[in-house]
Amino acid sequence: MTSKRNPITWFEIYVEDLARAKFFYESVFDCSLIQEKTDGTFEAYRFPGQMPGNGAMGSLMKHPMRKPSIEGTMVYFHCDDCQIQSELAKKNGGQVFRSKWSIGQDGFIAIIGDTEGNAIGLHSFK
Repeated sequence: MTSKRNPITWFEIYVEDLARAKFFYESVFDCSLIQEKTDGTFEAYRFPGQMPGNGAMGSLMKHPMRKPSIEGTMVYFHCDDCQIQSELAKKNGGQVFRSKWSIGQDGFIAIIGDTEGNAIGLHSFK
């Protein structure tokens, strides 16, 4: 049986400095992150949205058993234009690993680094 539904429902981006990371992601993606209630073993801020819903839900997470990494799984964020978020990343303490480039009929991508040492992807259709 083949499902046409996207199976991804949750992601976590690991951070060292939760306040710095929250500021970076809110500034680059023009959104407000919501503090998660936790059991005290970790701290987290959730990206806006609801479960279940369209797209994957996720959070920034400071966890004693996880560390940020440029070499780990890469999460791609949708944006109107990768170039805009690349510039906002640099302005807010991040870096650009690979500037916007065409991936043909699927649009454009760019790879940026957040303030915590993670590489994240950007995707746009213009």
